[in-house]
Amino acid sequence: MKIIRTITEMQQQMQTLKAEGNSIGFVPTMGFLHEGHISLMKKARQDNEIVVLSIFVNPLQFGPAEDLDAYPRDFDRDHRIAEMEGVDYIFYPTAEEMYPKNASLKVSVIERTNVLCGKSRPGHFDGVATVLIKLFNIVQPARAYFGLKDAQQVAVIEGLVADFNFPIELISLEIVREEDGLAKSSRNVYLNKQERKQAPELFKSLLLAKAALESGERSSARLIEIIKKHINDNTAGVVDYIEIYSYPELQSLEKVTGRMIIALAVKFSKARLIDNIILDVEKL
Repeated sequence: MKIIRTITEMQQQMQTLKAEGNSIGFVPTMGFLHEGHISLMKKARQDNEIVVLSIFVNPLQFGPAEDLDAYPRDFDRDHRIAEMEGVDYIFYPTAEEMYPKNASLKVSVIERTNVLCGKSRPGHFDGVATVLIKLFNIVQPARAYFGLKDAQQVAVIEGLVADFNFPIELISLEIVREEDGLAKSSRNVYLNKQERKQAPELFKSLLLAKAALESGERSSARLIEIIKKHINDNTAGVVDYIEIYSYPELQSLEKVTGRMIIALAVKFSKARLIDNIILDVEKL
């Protein structure tokens, strides 16, 4: 496995590999890898001759009130995990390498951003789109792999790939969970013992909503009530949002129908956890 830190070397290496007929699978991350990332690497390894992992904590994704410096980092551990999963290349640039000067252009995401996490993080998905445009052009993958834990991000990336005509197949994988149902996340380390015991109730609340759907409930408002009550009764977390939309369009639904997402965010003392389920109502 090779670690590459510069854009020029990465582009040259990828161009050579593609010219030799290799398909490139790309897993973009901000590091501090967990089982969710591992599932993406495993799938990329199955699908492609070459697997590239990027590790870059993108400053453009962080708002003024968000602590970029506090984001967890452990490159040595990430390196070991990537090696065990058969990754061929780690692209590990600095912020100065990725953003060497003031940009002359700005990426602005218009659709699918004014709901869920995007509503409380203005500019966040502009930062996501900017770094992915750069990474896609640097790595030039045939396939890129993302987890549905951040389903809004996946929806935005689908729009990005379509609008800018990237010749990339997006592969999205289901949320990887702990045995008790808690979605795997780098931010779970910020939970104290009591919060860690309570955190699985988020997924349980989503399953209660799914059960209500299976019993014939079609009111978004009623489903949201079911989820909110369970979280408030069983955790000390503060609900940031519980929302229901069509997926991937992220249009509001008073009465649920078709493919939809039920998503939530809950704030604990030092961690804000997100979770979701994506369902096709017609198939329940």
